[in-house]
Amino acid sequence: MKTFSATPADIDKKWILIDAEGVVLGRLASIVATRLRGKHKASFTPHMDMGDHVIIINADKIQLTGKKREENFYWHTGHPGGIKERTKQQILEGKHPERVVTLAVKRMLPGNRLSRQIMTNLRVYAGSDHPHEAQSPDVLDVKSMNSKNTRS
Repeated sequence: MKTFSATPADIDKKWILIDAEGVVLGRLASIVATRLRGKHKASFTPHMDMGDHVIIINADKIQLTGKKREENFYWHTGHPGGIKERTKQQILEGKHPERVVTLAVKRMLPGNRLSRQIMTNLRVYAGSDHPHEAQSPDVLDVKSMNSKNTRS
């Protein structure tokens, strides 16, 4: 018996819609990272992009537990003294609240070329509208998967 290794012809990608309203950020990010990578499929092959396309709506209504709203995101501009920081609260209230979810998912994937390719399958929207109705995405109810996924 041989070990199965998927080829591009074997890959079947689906579209999945997730509503992030009231869901805890880390739990959502781990579920999305698993779906993007394709680890939920029996035919998972580590060196192939096996995952599904994931659409996340209501990213501005994500829940953070404890004091995580006051924790900072750091990045560097590339210039001397160019370290920047913003709290997660500032980012969620600013122009691009979907960046909090995007960064959380990105940091749960390995840091390589395949992960950068996988991240192109993720679409995050702050509101409840998205332009992917033509793909007829399947709805994945993350809230009902585990009672700990929502903050009460």
